[in-house]
Order: sequence, then C-alpha cells, then structure tokens
Amino acid sequence: MKTKTTNRLSLLAVVATVILGFSSCSKDDDPVVIKEGIQKSTITLTEVSGEAVHAHGDHFHGLTEGVEGESIVIEFNENGVATKNGHLHLEADAVYKIELKAWDYHGKEVQNDFITNKSTADSYKAFLIGGSFKLNPDSDTEQGAIFQPREQKYVDGVAVNGKYETTGILSYFTVGHENEGPTKEVTYVLRKLNSGVKAKIERTDWNRTDYKTQFAGENVLELKFEIHAEHGHTH
Repeated sequence: MKTKTTNRLSLLAVVATVILGFSSCSKDDDPVVIKEGIQKSTITLTEVSGEAVHAHGDHFHGLTEGVEGESIVIEFNENGVATKNGHLHLEADAVYKIELKAWDYHGKEVQNDFITNKSTADSYKAFLIGGSFKLNPDSDTEQGAIFQPREQKYVDGVAVNGKYETTGILSYFTVGHENEGPTKEVTYVLRKLNSGVKAKIERTDWNRTDYKTQFAGENVLELKFEIHAEHGHTH
C-alpha cells in the first residue's frame, strides 16, 4: 500500500508540474494585444503670407510664393479632445497652413498611410465641420471662409491630380472677416468614404452639416477645437 500510495503521489506531482509548465508557457507566449486605431494627434497651423497670397472663390492663389511665419500646435488625445491649445485666436484675414499628424498605439506616425498612393487616398477626405461659417464663394467681398485640402503628391511620389483627389492631411484655411465674432466650435474630420464617393466632393462641401448622409462612410478622426477670429491686419 505504501508503494502504491507513493507512486500515486509521484504521478500526481508529475501531472501537476506538467500542467503548471503548460500554464506558464502559455502565459509567457501570449501575444501582447495593442489597441487598434489612433492614440494621439496634432494639428499644426502656420501662417502663410506674401503679396501673391490671397483668397479667390473656393481656393487660394499664390501659396507657392508664400512665406511661412509662426506656428501653433494643437494636441489631441485618443478621443479627439484637445489637451493643448484647444482655443485658437486667429487673424480673420490670415491664411494658415494646416498639417495633420497622428500616431497609432505602437507609437508609429500614420497620417501618411491615408495618402500612400491614389488608390488608398481615394477612400479619405478631410472636412472642417461646425462654426456656421459664411463661405468665401458666398461673400461679395472675398472675406469668407475657405478650407482647401492641397496635397501636391502622394507618398509614392505620384502627383495629386486636382481638387477631387486632394485629401486634407495638408490643407490651407482662412476664417475671413465675415466670420468674426463669437468663438466657433469646429471639428476636423478625416472620413473614410465608400467607393466612388470622394470624386463627388466639391471644395465648398467642407463645412456641410449633412456631410455624413451626403458622403457615405465612417469617420476615422474627429478632432475638436475652438476658433476665435480677430480683426487682425487688412490687405
């Protein structure tokens, strides 16, 4: 009986060791699950000035001859809430270059992933929603708002061919004197669109309240901040 009991105890000990071993190995070998999506983002606004730089209808002229001035960086958390510089004071008639940067949960910059090439970029478009802006094409004095996506090349080096291909990772913006007044709450939206939708988006569609129903898809980013337009200088 003693021998049988000893053998039984030894067998149980071996089984327990094997089970613990498998448990330990399984735990150590489990892959680390990293959350998908975008962990943080920034929007950088840089004033662009020069005699040739001016608003015209739904777009700007003279940007390639413009001189860049001071920049301000808005920082956003994973929920699109501004954690730094979320309330902007902008000169109403100034033109600002807007650059998006975004990082995934691996710490990798991903903004260029949306414009890697034409076939990829065809699925994405940026909007600037809210604020009830009077758009520049509706202004008799050319002092309304413009938001103009303006990439010149895809990441693969191929030229972006016209307004229907631009995405808005790089954009230019002006508030315009006709939008001076109370603080405007706006949201920079990067939207993933259904097939064929992007080619139907006009330059004046950037501020549409019905953009979700008109341009089917889903939002990748919604970055919320405030703009207070100040009188500033005049041309």
